[in-house]
Amino acid sequence: MNAESDERDGGAVPAKLLSAAGDVTEGVTKEVRKLGSRAPGFIKASRALHLSWQVGVFVVGLAVVVAGIIMLPLPGPGWLVIFGGMAIWATEFVWAQLVLRWTRRKVTEAAQRALDPKVRRRNIILTVTGLVIIVVLVGIYVWKFGVIMPWKIHE
Repeated sequence: MNAESDERDGGAVPAKLLSAAGDVTEGVTKEVRKLGSRAPGFIKASRALHLSWQVGVFVVGLAVVVAGIIMLPLPGPGWLVIFGGMAIWATEFVWAQLVLRWTRRKVTEAAQRALDPKVRRRNIILTVTGLVIIVVLVGIYVWKFGVIMPWKIHE
């Protein structure tokens, strides 16, 4: 696992910027966050201290991600907690920063697609069609069998 900071090697600053939708935009004055460690300078100055910092960040992020995975089948905001753990990892590790950038781009694209009028119209039509089919099936059941429950309860 290469967890070295890009800033120690001089870190390459990208010439092109990514917009929120993931498009490449040139000539924008918006500052792009560099990849790599965001640890304070005094921690990065000492190799041993920086390594222990990275281990601590990894352990805390792992605990949060595991809690999120446990919350997936149980009540709780599982995915939100998992992304929170990834954000903790992204403060120190380049791979987590890249995963979060990719995830943010995909969520933005999905939101834009969902707000497209054609997609919304299709989703509304499919939902109404499904509801009509369910109402017809329930109506046929009630017409054929009445409102008798399928289980027997004797008082």
